[in-house]
Amino acid sequence: MNYYKILGIEKNATQDDIKKAYRKLAHKYHPDKPGGDEKKFKELSEAYQILSNPQKRNQYDQFGRVFEEQSSGGAQGSPFGGWDFGQGGPFGGAQGGSSGFNFDFGGGGAADIGDIFDAFFEGLGVKEQRRTYKHGSDIQLIQEISLEEAFSGTEEKIKYKVDVRCVKCSGLGHEPKSGFSTCSVCGGRGEIKENRNTFFGSFTQVKMCSGCFGSGQTPNKICDSCKGRGAVKGEKETTIKILPGVSDNQIIKIKGGGEAGERGMEEGDLFIIIRIKFHKIFSRQSDDLIIEKEISLIALLLYFAGVREFEIPVISGGKIKVKIPADFEINRFIRISGEGMPHFNRSGRGDLLLKLKVKTPKKISGAAKKLLEDLEKEEE
Repeated sequence: MNYYKILGIEKNATQDDIKKAYRKLAHKYHPDKPGGDEKKFKELSEAYQILSNPQKRNQYDQFGRVFEEQSSGGAQGSPFGGWDFGQGGPFGGAQGGSSGFNFDFGGGGAADIGDIFDAFFEGLGVKEQRRTYKHGSDIQLIQEISLEEAFSGTEEKIKYKVDVRCVKCSGLGHEPKSGFSTCSVCGGRGEIKENRNTFFGSFTQVKMCSGCFGSGQTPNKICDSCKGRGAVKGEKETTIKILPGVSDNQIIKIKGGGEAGERGMEEGDLFIIIRIKFHKIFSRQSDDLIIEKEISLIALLLYFAGVREFEIPVISGGKIKVKIPADFEINRFIRISGEGMPHFNRSGRGDLLLKLKVKTPKKISGAAKKLLEDLEKEEE
């Protein structure tokens, strides 16, 4: 049996690599989970017990799986050092025994077996840690603004419904002057013991006390305003400053703008998603703005010849005059430098990109055809 292969690791794996590999596979093959494999789980536990112990790992690397275990109470030749699997039960054990396991942690195996039990209880879904009160939930809101407001920047005052800190008890959930008493559920220990029967045998699990949430004390008088929550339904109002050049879907964070936390814990945060409304003239591409203008073919020639100039609106207000450059191509933008959106949080602006949509005439008169023919000859 190759312990390294069982855990899917290389021979030079670190102790951290060994632990991670074992926890992942033990969780997957746990016998109480769908698709679990009792035999595979046993092999994983055996491999981890050896490789997680530097002394046992060294012996295994030198002599292989069969070696003399140097611990009192351990079966000779057993790599588990004090684990007596026997012949009955799910993994063996003396016939008539209740669990099939006799645990003897001689030889320094206590830390290793703790890791194995952690994985075992995680598989059963019963591992629990001491609880601490939670900070308030974060809140997410959407704020719509116009493209002009995104250009110049703006301030928006918003109101929103949220759990706020109870004023009467200052968010503690109880009346401070009334004091505390020892929890009657756990006797002040903050935890209770619970017995569980599993295929490993009978185990005692230490759990956080649900009466005092692990503190060992309960308040003598719960706040009658918030019923012990430390928070009540309410409303908050805040002013958000939106800087010039803000982008669509950009997020602004306001620390402490979320819901009140449990029993005096800090508030969550407020996240505001900026949405920029559709604009009937301009479309946006990063910090550049795009505008389209429809002109006739004859007008295009006149503009190109410099006989005429045309005007287009700009986001800052008003209009500017535009000349068609000498190297103009119909399928390309005319770039007007510095007339786009401001760069967010830095100086400078993007550009305005003008796209001309040339409209051809539906009908051409005889005189117009003659003029076009003369123009073509002149160009040749």
